[in-house]
Amino acid sequence: MITKKDCLEQVREVIDGVLSTVDEKGNSQSRIIDIMHIDEDTIYFLTARGKNVYKEIINHPQISYVNLKDNKSVRINGIAKKLDDQKKWIDLMFEENPYMNNVYPGESRYILEPFKVVSGEIEYFDLTQKPILRKNFIINDGSISKKGYVITEECIQCGLCAKNCPQKIITEGTPYNISQDNCLHCGLCYENCPVKAIKKIS
Repeated sequence: MITKKDCLEQVREVIDGVLSTVDEKGNSQSRIIDIMHIDEDTIYFLTARGKNVYKEIINHPQISYVNLKDNKSVRINGIAKKLDDQKKWIDLMFEENPYMNNVYPGESRYILEPFKVVSGEIEYFDLTQKPILRKNFIINDGSISKKGYVITEECIQCGLCAKNCPQKIITEGTPYNISQDNCLHCGLCYENCPVKAIKKIS
């Protein structure tokens, strides 16, 4: 069974991923960024004070990060916070990522600022198995955002949702039930329910 530790270890192993922020005009901005450190609960990264991404995080700390390995993705949505004790964290991250000494040699490393995701959610999504697997984990005092679809008491047990489900994860009942850990969130059941008994969670 996948754990939060497994997700964070994938993030650290892959290192490169896509970090998305919001700029001053409200436009989304994405770039490749390296995750420099993990602990048992969250991720850490660096960026230079002169870069747009630094300003974007300072002004709007809600970020999104995703990476992919062998069709298994880890996505992190949360609040990024600049860390105190800048030199301590930078030296630690450079020790764990020695290639950074070629990018920022010597004292130039201190143009960087360390950040951590202090609150948020981790989502794991595995397309390599059938049915697919989806798991969510909390970072600190974050919360899990509810998504997907549920079948309500208006269900007439016609079975169309189960028949149409590409992952075959809807089971009989009163009402029928969708296995949330295995749902693609594709909406095929929702679109085909004759009595509109399936509701989208958002």
